[in-house]
Amino acid sequence: MSQVLESLIRREIAAAEGWIGFDRFMALALYAPDLGYYTNQRRKFGLMPESGSDFVTAPELSPLFGRALAHQVAQALDATGTDTVWEFGAGSGALAEQLLRALGDKLAHYRIVDLSGSLRQRQAERLAPWAHKIEWLDRLPDVMEGVIVGNEVLDAMPVQLLHYDGSRWLERGVVASDAGFGWSDRPTDAKPPFDAPFVPGTITETHEQAEGFIRTIAATLERGAVFLLDYGFPEAEYYHPQRIGGTLMCHHEHKADPDPLVLVGEKDITAHVNFTGVAMAGQDAGLTVLGYTSQANFLINCGLVELMGDAPLAERAMAHKLITEHEMGELFKVIGFVAGEAEFDALGFTRGDRCHTL
Repeated sequence: MSQVLESLIRREIAAAEGWIGFDRFMALALYAPDLGYYTNQRRKFGLMPESGSDFVTAPELSPLFGRALAHQVAQALDATGTDTVWEFGAGSGALAEQLLRALGDKLAHYRIVDLSGSLRQRQAERLAPWAHKIEWLDRLPDVMEGVIVGNEVLDAMPVQLLHYDGSRWLERGVVASDAGFGWSDRPTDAKPPFDAPFVPGTITETHEQAEGFIRTIAATLERGAVFLLDYGFPEAEYYHPQRIGGTLMCHHEHKADPDPLVLVGEKDITAHVNFTGVAMAGQDAGLTVLGYTSQANFLINCGLVELMGDAPLAERAMAHKLITEHEMGELFKVIGFVAGEAEFDALGFTRGDRCHTL
């Protein structure tokens, strides 16, 4: 753990009378300027731990991911009469590269919203051939038009942790200790959005920031569509009584562990997405849900199988991981929204739409 980052978090805990909510701790651990996991110089993305990376995302796994997604983006650009893609959390720039190459002249502008200066530099190097189309922003403009894409963005947004002691819900927060950081629970009025017979000792998450992000998008996007890909569940599955440990997970050197209080700033911290909450937040804010399905269904609908048929064997094998049930195909989901009057039958949800499960 960086001593500078640890000192920063300790000062914030002290200023808050010895306790901060986990959502604030997660925000500092991931996004403290130049110190947090996503803002420091550590390499994040790669296929193998030998590269110094911590995990792999779908665009790094196979370029066919972006080529398939481009079919959906192209349809949405035509349907909404726009010529701009907005990508949130562009990571290594792999998805941007795939979309820019596949969409060609259909795309006039590619705008990246990313809080990480170190990642932005790497993106610029990778995307140099399209520099005339690309603009980086560190905050949302007042008005957006175009197609928004976000791959594994929602899962990295800070979450509140709740603990059920058998009679009431407590908010789980972080305190400083001699060894680093520790847990401490406090009474709260917060509770999960789903009313279930929770088992005493249950720990779970709520997603105020992710849902707030969707509401902000809804308020800003005057004309266009949104496609978000991430791992998660509908609400009833997310808050199932048997899911007593929640979904919080860390990733470091391609290994997963459940303890975010160690190696702070050196590993990713994520939580699965409650897609019902995301859908409701968007709908209540004025967006129309285009569909919700598994990544496998979505990519197959967007022509991935045909793309695999024309690919070399090794590339085909990697792309297969995008749709197999025990890899990314079922755990990852896709939700789509449209803003304005341009409703359309989105290609990615043609077969296998699961909106009824939300």
